[in-house]
Amino acid sequence: MIQKEYENAAKAVADIQDGSTLLVGGFGGSGLPSQLVAALVEQGAKDLTVVSNNIGAVSDGVAALISNNQVKKIICSFPVGPHADDLIDRLQKGTIELEIVPQGTLAERIRAGGAGIPAFYTPTAVGTELGEGKETREFNGSVYILEHAITGDFAFIRGDVADRWGNVVYRKTQRNFNPIMAAAATVTIAEVSEIVEVGELDPENIITPSIHVHRLVKAEQVQERKVLVNE
Repeated sequence: MIQKEYENAAKAVADIQDGSTLLVGGFGGSGLPSQLVAALVEQGAKDLTVVSNNIGAVSDGVAALISNNQVKKIICSFPVGPHADDLIDRLQKGTIELEIVPQGTLAERIRAGGAGIPAFYTPTAVGTELGEGKETREFNGSVYILEHAITGDFAFIRGDVADRWGNVVYRKTQRNFNPIMAAAATVTIAEVSEIVEVGELDPENIITPSIHVHRLVKAEQVQERKVLVNE
């Protein structure tokens, strides 16, 4: 019998090693696998390369890993916000590396990684600091930048419901970076609100198929903070 459910988040992240590349889903607080991230903070793996749309709040999300000195490099679109003091301090000291990637390019680099496409050309960032030093090529009279795919050793994703095989259904804006990150990692760990038996999910609603999910964790029930946009 296929059984991917782990007893808790701590056991699901226990084998993440120093130096791993980690993809963390979410868009702001929506679809953020916060309990997996918190478990990794406790686990303590260091020298991580973390790929995420944004760094999150001090106690929730990638920012917590940064504050705990676990991140060597962060690849993201929105690194600076109201909770970025620790990141800024480490950048000034030279103890962390930051790669800023335009949001659409970041999404496509991850999607390409999951699809087995090693690189692609895009017009985004041509003639800007973000495009400096990158290979360019002209197509139909326009200049394009070569961008390389992103893959991870591990991916943390957040869904609403999964069956025990690992088929995942998302709730509203949980479906952001999570599906593409699930496909781009060697080991994908899904944090979900509910785990059901095979056959209970409508196949038409399954976004991430079980082949991309290796571990499941049922999220502990916590009081959700109010947000301006429905998750």
